[in-house]
Amino acid sequence: MALADLYEEGGGGRGEGEDSADKETVGRPSGRKPSKMQAFRIWDVNQKTFYLRNNQLVAGYLQGPNVNLEEKIDVVPIEPHALFLGIHGGKMCLSCVKSGDETRLQLEAVNITDLSKNRKQDKRFAFVRSDSGPTTSFESAACPGWFLCTAMEADQPVSLTNMPDKGVMVTKFYFQEDE
Repeated sequence: MALADLYEEGGGGRGEGEDSADKETVGRPSGRKPSKMQAFRIWDVNQKTFYLRNNQLVAGYLQGPNVNLEEKIDVVPIEPHALFLGIHGGKMCLSCVKSGDETRLQLEAVNITDLSKNRKQDKRFAFVRSDSGPTTSFESAACPGWFLCTAMEADQPVSLTNMPDKGVMVTKFYFQEDE
């Protein structure tokens, strides 16, 4: 079942291993098991890392004492290839927001572990991960065809593009679990 189908059907029927789900979820208002958050390092193929500047996620070359500014990406997996992405211990989440003709990446003050794949309003926070050799790309689940990207120039905002193959923006990242 595709991630988009989950949002359309509100989660679908029972899957494998869910026979005792009712017993396990008593007392949890959302009726779901908590997901485990993991921290990852992310940098684009041009070696730019993510950091926060004026509450905006940007990508640039951090050196010397500035390497401590690097933002780790907090991840909660929701499907084999889909996940929620956040920063600051999962307290700020990346989302894809459409407003008129504009599609943009936003940082929202939402706790990553409060998000659910079964709630339509949370779909904007979901990204589909595609691995190609050593690199990874992230496509928005809410805005299919829009990919997480960085500009060719350093110290520019991390954003979204719907032209991943044009070579104007970088959409391929190294994505490594933080030690």
